[in-house]
Amino acid sequence: MNIYDTANKLASEIKQSEEYIEYKKAKEELNSMPDIKEKISKFEAARQEMQMLMIKGGTPVEEKATEIQNIYAELIQNEKAKRYFDLEVRFSVMIADINKIISEAIKDVIK
Repeated sequence: MNIYDTANKLASEIKQSEEYIEYKKAKEELNSMPDIKEKISKFEAARQEMQMLMIKGGTPVEEKATEIQNIYAELIQNEKAKRYFDLEVRFSVMIADINKIISEAIKDVIK
C-alpha cells in the first residue's frame, strides 16, 4: 500500500467517524436557523480576528475578547448552538490527535 492510499483511507475513516458525522449533522441543522447561523458566523469571524492579532504578536484588544465572550454566552443559550460547539470541540480534538500522531512519526526529519 502506498502512502497516498493510506492517506485516502484515513480521510475516509475520518468521514465515517462519529465525531465527523455528528459535527456535520449539527452544522447542517444550524443552516436551517439563519439567525443562529449568522451569530455563529459573527462569532467565528471575531475569533479568527483575535487569532490573527495573536499570531502577528499584537495583544488582543480587550473589547474584542469581551465581544467574543458575549456572543458565545448568547449562543450557548440555544441548545442546538451549544451542541454544535461541543461537537466542534470533539472533532477538533480528534483532528489534533491525528496531527500529533503524524508529527511524532516524522519529528526526526522536521526539526
